Amino acid sequence: MESEIGSKTDGSATASKRSDQVENIKIGYVGGGSRGWAYTLINDLAQCPTISGKVVLYDRVFDSAKRNERFGNWVQEREGAVGDWEYEAVEERDRALDGADFVILSTQDPPPETMAHEIDIPAEYGIHQSVGDTVGPGGTVRAMRTIPVYRDIAAAVREHCPDAWVVNYTNPMTVCVRTLYEEFPDINAIGCCHEVFHTQEHLAELVGKYRDTDQPSRKEIDANVKGINHFTWIDEASWRGEDLHPLIERHLEEEIRDRSFEPGSLDGESYFVDNELVTYELYERFGTFPAAGDRHLAEFVPWFLTPDDETEIQRWGIRLTPSEYRIDRQEDALSKFHDPMNGEEEFEFFDSGEELVEIMHALLGFEALKTNLNLPNRGQVSNLPSNAVVETNALFTDDSVTPLASGELPAQVHNLVSTHVENQETLIEAGFSGDLDLAFRAFLNDPLVSIPMTEARAMFDDLVNAVRPYLEDHWDFENASAVR
Repeated sequence: MESEIGSKTDGSATASKRSDQVENIKIGYVGGGSRGWAYTLINDLAQCPTISGKVVLYDRVFDSAKRNERFGNWVQEREGAVGDWEYEAVEERDRALDGADFVILSTQDPPPETMAHEIDIPAEYGIHQSVGDTVGPGGTVRAMRTIPVYRDIAAAVREHCPDAWVVNYTNPMTVCVRTLYEEFPDINAIGCCHEVFHTQEHLAELVGKYRDTDQPSRKEIDANVKGINHFTWIDEASWRGEDLHPLIERHLEEEIRDRSFEPGSLDGESYFVDNELVTYELYERFGTFPAAGDRHLAEFVPWFLTPDDETEIQRWGIRLTPSEYRIDRQEDALSKFHDPMNGEEEFEFFDSGEELVEIMHALLGFEALKTNLNLPNRGQVSNLPSNAVVETNALFTDDSVTPLASGELPAQVHNLVSTHVENQETLIEAGFSGDLDLAFRAFLNDPLVSIPMTEARAMFDDLVNAVRPYLEDHWDFENASAVR
């Protein structure tokens, strides 16, 4: 994989573009029983006329992969499906990976009850999490569960398809990608997240609102991205060469300052409601624009999720996601597969807004692509540690990805981000050695763990024991002092 750092202004490839069709591409999908990303991939590939091949679906729950096989092949028969793809579910991961050109990872190996524990137990100690999959006490324990799984995946890629491009969608994104590289340094892995897309869409909305023009596509918004996944920042943003910071300031004054919510006022809203109050508060205090949704941003700092009364959190325009929803939505998501095939609902192709097909296009030598992604730091964020996984822009060209230099994080933003970088690096070290006490060090250092030491230790103990079946084969419980 190309690893040199390009300029943040790089945006086009000098090599000639491919024009012929590419056939017989193999995609190995680990987590192929996915209810979310797989549905999107099936939709997007069916609308892609220039690449064709086979998607081999592996999931520990074979019936889930089999469902996606049926759905994928059914979609290929719909009117409007211009792609030529075959879907096959397999019971052995090796069969999905053998000779794969691309590997997609969107996994959730333990049942959703594990994430429920990681939300509910901290809440018993007065620590609330709006998502619970990246940082905070829940995100930390999720990382502890995930590191052994991703070590195993990386080793399998090394054995069966070492030259494949591996695209990860699983959270905690940073820890997943970092684990892949720690286990297999020569892996061609990238981490993709759409949070920055939403920020570009917001900035495009400001252009449409405050300029005498139709709202542009988010892809017309050029932004200098820097930070870590779900805690990414933008210090330069423009549309057709126009600096967008004056529009951000205007929106802050004319819209955001007048927004207010009382406890309970959002009870009827979606759990994913986002009123941008956290984003603009951080922007106003630190002078750099955050590029992730409020529900994610709030978990990286100690100021928004720590009131004595959890209903006060709604004052920031967000809702907590209850653990029951995490469990129930797994079943609710199945209807979008079954209902169209059963004739209960019409299937229509849609524009997903995701970029996996564009990434594949670029890596196969078609149109170059500049977008944000997660890669080990080779200097693209100059004041974060080498090899720590960071999120910046990168340029995809023929069988190559070049991360683009984004410069330094401003000093105070760096203070916020670097705590999490060091915690993530500590978790990687702990995960590879099985050291629970070292993992507790990262847990204790998380900004949301703002309770007395004795309570923090008890909470860690409760969390680890709640998901112990997914930890005990890889973590050293016998010699740990942090867990009873």
